[in-house]
Amino acid sequence: MSAAQVFCLASWNVDWVTRIASPLAPGQTLTGAGLQRLPGGKGSNAAVACARLGVSTAVLAGLGQDAGGDMALALWREEGLDTQGVRRFPSEPSGTALILVYPSGDNSIVVIPGANACLKVEHLEAASPALRSARVVMASCEVPLAVTQAAFALARAHGGLTLLNPAPALPLPEALWPLVDVLTPNAGELAQLSGQADVTRGAAALLARGVGAVVVTLGENGCALFRRDQPALFLPAHRVQVVDTVGAGDTFTGALAAALAQTTPWPKALAQANAAAAMATQARGALDGMPTREALQDFLAQHR
Repeated sequence: MSAAQVFCLASWNVDWVTRIASPLAPGQTLTGAGLQRLPGGKGSNAAVACARLGVSTAVLAGLGQDAGGDMALALWREEGLDTQGVRRFPSEPSGTALILVYPSGDNSIVVIPGANACLKVEHLEAASPALRSARVVMASCEVPLAVTQAAFALARAHGGLTLLNPAPALPLPEALWPLVDVLTPNAGELAQLSGQADVTRGAAALLARGVGAVVVTLGENGCALFRRDQPALFLPAHRVQVVDTVGAGDTFTGALAAALAQTTPWPKALAQANAAAAMATQARGALDGMPTREALQDFLAQHR
């Protein structure tokens, strides 16, 4: 694998998306408006967001030997990602996500991991040169946590910054917490991981476990950065016409990784990620609203 600024343990899912009038109650059946088959997966989305912002990005991923896997490779190559770390598993289908989108643009998602769950620690060996040289190594909880822990330990040993999007919000191994330099939960994930409903208390609880920085995405309320022994930094959300929030958090994570890989100071890095996420909500699906570097710069210039 070639040297890349960002190395991503990239989950991949084929997203099946429909729009419904309201969240489902137990036992309820609703009619969906249309059905779309779209590229997705938190890691894939974040990696594409990185690459679109002009930051060289490599992926390690598990795909099925199927049309969904072919779809992933075609997308990643088109977006300029280094795909030498991709592994294909004939025994498992590629990951799948069922996404229900509500009139507000909010959504609910069910993920079937498939080949994402087939990645093992030994698969890091072939990718280790790219992993060791990357400035930022990022992952989500859609890939096996043992692989993430091993990758973060290797990255740390070689001076890399580690970034974890803790979605879905699973219990993390105690040994993983101190290996996380940057954690990017949304408010719900923060509450699940910390046991605290209050954002400030929740972030403090995770910092106490050894995380270097907690960046909380707060939807229409923007985002917040928490670090030990430093004042919290809150950024309001940009007021835009929200069409679909699918992929907005992943865009935020990818844009933040891109900024940190370029040694951007925290306030500016947070502003860039916040703006990229706002732009992502203005189109349907995870990828259509993701900005290029030029589009992001134009948006920031217009929203000072």
